[in-house]
Amino acid sequence: MTLLQVRNLSVDYATEDGVVHAARDISFDIAPGEVLGLAGESGSGKSTVAFAIARLHRPPAFISDGSVTLDGTDVLQLDGEALRAWRWREVAVVLQSAMNALNPLLRVADQFRDMFQAHGIHDRKEIRARSADLLNMVGIDPARLDDYPHRFSGGMRQRIVIAMALALSPKLLIMDEPTTALDVVVQRELLEEVADLRSKLGFAVLFITHDLALMSQFCDRIGIMLRGELVELGTPTQMVAAPRHPYTRALWNAIPPLHPPSYPLEGPLRPQGGQVQRQ
Repeated sequence: MTLLQVRNLSVDYATEDGVVHAARDISFDIAPGEVLGLAGESGSGKSTVAFAIARLHRPPAFISDGSVTLDGTDVLQLDGEALRAWRWREVAVVLQSAMNALNPLLRVADQFRDMFQAHGIHDRKEIRARSADLLNMVGIDPARLDDYPHRFSGGMRQRIVIAMALALSPKLLIMDEPTTALDVVVQRELLEEVADLRSKLGFAVLFITHDLALMSQFCDRIGIMLRGELVELGTPTQMVAAPRHPYTRALWNAIPPLHPPSYPLEGPLRPQGGQVQRQ
């Protein structure tokens, strides 16, 4: 079964010097409940592809070719109110630096209420109850609904944004480098939380990050992007054991080993005159 089908997707940017091809001829599928990772250097087109799938790209960006189908819906044909209703119910996005996306002037409860009301849910008691359930789902005490964002840690704010993204039970969750600003311990806790929620709720994930090691632990398949092209796609095991593209091999080789070799010093080192000299 296929939930998301992307075929020959191309996204360009119109500039004064001509058209820049940001993503070219991208094709891949995501099955229900699957986690697909996109890796690559900055500027390789990862976020451009994600924004095109969610129809969040803005001028001067435009989709020049291809198709995007999510659960039978032709995404590129949606417009206006139909597109607005489709977002969040079918696909939700956790943007890069999402923990800074919360309005610092509004309590968390107010931000949940704005989101629900924008999608046609207006009963205050229902909104309060559903907001409390969502916070509890991501491991935050519902009593903190009336706190302001600055009273939460970075990892907790990230969890709040994920809870909001899952509020209307989307089929696909796009996570654009959600762990970049977090330390490694909080990164692992957050991804374990998302994995647990995925097993309970059944949504699929498009996960974008620079961290191949992290991606290999979280994703079912990994796609490697280079200069706007998807140059390789496979399972983490395949990527580690037998990467086909030279760029994929270079990315894996760039990961520092956990236990690097040690090199003994040749003689004692002693500071003299503010400098370290070998004797």
